[in-house]
Amino acid sequence: MLRNIKGLIYKPFNLLYMAFLFFVLFTVASWFLSFFRGLLVETLGIPQEYFWAVALLSLIGSYVNLPLTILESERPVTYKEEVDAFGVTWMIPEVDAGPRQTLVMINLGGAIIPALISLYLLIFSIPACSPDPLMTYLKALAVLVVVTLSTHQSAQIVEGLGITTPAWGPPTMTAFVVMIVNHLSPVTCPAQIAYIGGTLGALIGADLMNLHKVAGVGPVVSIGGAGTFDGIYLTGIVSVLLILFLA
Repeated sequence: MLRNIKGLIYKPFNLLYMAFLFFVLFTVASWFLSFFRGLLVETLGIPQEYFWAVALLSLIGSYVNLPLTILESERPVTYKEEVDAFGVTWMIPEVDAGPRQTLVMINLGGAIIPALISLYLLIFSIPACSPDPLMTYLKALAVLVVVTLSTHQSAQIVEGLGITTPAWGPPTMTAFVVMIVNHLSPVTCPAQIAYIGGTLGALIGADLMNLHKVAGVGPVVSIGGAGTFDGIYLTGIVSVLLILFLA
């Protein structure tokens, strides 16, 4: 049995990498906040009054992992203090665990917040910006299905860490599919479709469709990864940026 769980809040990567990210953030803080506000409020249609809540929860939430379930494994769990994946050294939290159990957690900033934003876009933003919401929903579904399948194909199970995907894979595929769909039939609300397809496609294709494979790969697996600075949240932001750049 898992005992004395202390992994609700932990550092998912080493301090040097985190310090670099915060250095980049705060040296361009004014520009970043202005840009981020424009992206969320003006481009995606998130209400102005929700901006700071979304921004702060996304940042702080990258440290918060909520337990979901415990998976039993027929093989011994792999224990590693550090794991290298796609050029980043990830720090694995210390969890007192039995030899055949994996604790599945979900990251607040990297999974829950992006999923809630996607839900808001589906319910409110798309009907507000599209003259034909049903057709836009169908196009969003087509993008979501392709991104989900392609992300699932590229996802890897890393011993000691969990599920990983190439950082540029899902957002690049999202932008490509949106452009193809737009070529076949003009797309309204392309930014909303890109965000939904990128975030939910990465979440479903990489994490949810591979949950049955993670038992035993390590003591802890976190859906959503490192939150704001990597994983699903960054996939949605980069997907929107690529669409704006290529439009």
